[in-house]
Amino acid sequence: MAMSMRASIIHKTASDLRVRPNLADYEAERARFSWEATGAELGLRARGWVNIAHLAVDRHLGTPVEDRVAFRFIARDGRRRDVSYQALAQASNRFANVLRNLGVGRGERVFLLASRIPELYIAALGALKNGSVVAPLFPAFGPEPLRTRLALGEAKVLVTTESLYRRKVAGILGELPTLAHVLLVGDDGGSTAVSGTHDLATLMQRSDVRFDVERTGADDMALLHFTSGTTGTPKGAVHVHGAAVAHYATARYALDLHADDVFWCTADPGWVTGTSYGIVAPLLHGVTSIVDEADFDAERWYALLEEQRVSVWYTAPTAVRMLMKGGAALAQTHRLPALRFVASVGEPLNPEAVWWGEEALGLPIHDNWWQTETGGIMIANTPAMDIKPGSMGKPLPGIDAFVVARRDDGTYEDVGKPGVQGELALRVGWPSMFRGYLNQDERYRKCFSGDLYLTGDLVERDADGYFWFVGRADDVIKSAGHLIGPFEVESALIEHPAVAEAGVIGKPDPVVGETVKAFVSLKAGFVESEDLRMQLLAHARRRLGAAVAPKEIAFLAALPRTRSGKIMRRLLKAREMGLPEGDTSTLEAGA
Repeated sequence: MAMSMRASIIHKTASDLRVRPNLADYEAERARFSWEATGAELGLRARGWVNIAHLAVDRHLGTPVEDRVAFRFIARDGRRRDVSYQALAQASNRFANVLRNLGVGRGERVFLLASRIPELYIAALGALKNGSVVAPLFPAFGPEPLRTRLALGEAKVLVTTESLYRRKVAGILGELPTLAHVLLVGDDGGSTAVSGTHDLATLMQRSDVRFDVERTGADDMALLHFTSGTTGTPKGAVHVHGAAVAHYATARYALDLHADDVFWCTADPGWVTGTSYGIVAPLLHGVTSIVDEADFDAERWYALLEEQRVSVWYTAPTAVRMLMKGGAALAQTHRLPALRFVASVGEPLNPEAVWWGEEALGLPIHDNWWQTETGGIMIANTPAMDIKPGSMGKPLPGIDAFVVARRDDGTYEDVGKPGVQGELALRVGWPSMFRGYLNQDERYRKCFSGDLYLTGDLVERDADGYFWFVGRADDVIKSAGHLIGPFEVESALIEHPAVAEAGVIGKPDPVVGETVKAFVSLKAGFVESEDLRMQLLAHARRRLGAAVAPKEIAFLAALPRTRSGKIMRRLLKAREMGLPEGDTSTLEAGA
């Protein structure tokens, strides 16, 4: 990692913190933290069972929280619907009774396919209350990726909207033998009548508002999240009800949630972030969440931050870069006095984006790191922590992280010294750790060595204990004896005023092994040219040195990204080399 990326530190002082942070003394909190004590805070020791939806919703009944707004839903047309904790408890009870009345029971799979509408959130919580397994799907998927996931997950129930059903589901029903019930939401939120399906609104009206929550155990399956590999079919990562303890703790430390916060997680529940931190974690803390149904629009987003007085905002690097394209001036036309903390996840946040937050929002953007498999945030830049822009931050309390290298006998050891690249490994034992890949036991076992979970991400740890992302193990470029992380090169390119996004790959070379090739998309007002290409090459050489800088730069109108915003470097490489593209089911439309 180039030292220039580490030269600047954003030092935190008491005046930077508008409320006392939940994680004020990092070392002291790590020393006293235990998962058992955190579970006891949620009442698990006394209760003896754990159900995510009970902890998230029903636990607040009979307290002042029950009358608080749990979700404020903003429809595409701007209409607003507030749902209190008490109303959410009743609505999710109704949905649980819908399932029970249909004969759907504990452990059976309920898939959700809808935009960010109230029915999706109610169905997720109601299914969890019933002891059923919730599997959210991204609504922009086409019929084939939907069929694959519904079949792999042995879907018993699908909750979707009438329009999505007609466009994407009706044609694949014959290939889904386990799917017994399709529950439809009318496109106007009301009733619908489609042959062979159930009208959800009617079933909800007929269902009781009382429900005896299924007394699931900590290790009972609760959530099924699909994640794509470079080849083959998607992997179904299995998560359990006990994960709620990690959702609670990590939202307290990494997102600094306090009871009076207005929280906005922009992620769709079709991705793990949108479930863990768009549904479960804020409810566990009894805060109000903003849920916007519409797609990204910079002006709309700034207006929502201002009008809804959002205090904690959790978004994705792609969204930040798209806001950066619009310039800081647009952000500064809005007053955001309530906003006190901004965090990002999905892929590494380039240092330029961290500093842009300071300029445009008056707040740095705090990167954090986790995976679908970890189920929750593992490493983060927390509010009281000095930020080293470009760093992932430090492991949260309860998380032990290591930089490891593989020995000749196949086991792994900590590399020991700061500044040495290795694979990021986590000591097992945190509650939200995935418990398997559905029907892929051998693939799951290969993720572990002894008591270590091997993440597949290459990192460095500096002398202060901060972790720095280098790249996925299969993304790292090996050139003339150098190991080059694509993230470092991309970050240097993004510092140039013309560059909006960058994606970097290794291109096979008979002499040096691989050379670095970069693909860039430009900001509005810039046009690709040979002169600009030479400027970018020179800029990268100045920033990175000749050994690390790209040898080639290609211009693209847009980089291929997953629908959750991650740049698909493997797809750039496959297209460059004329290789099979592998699983592209999560590819953003038109990429």
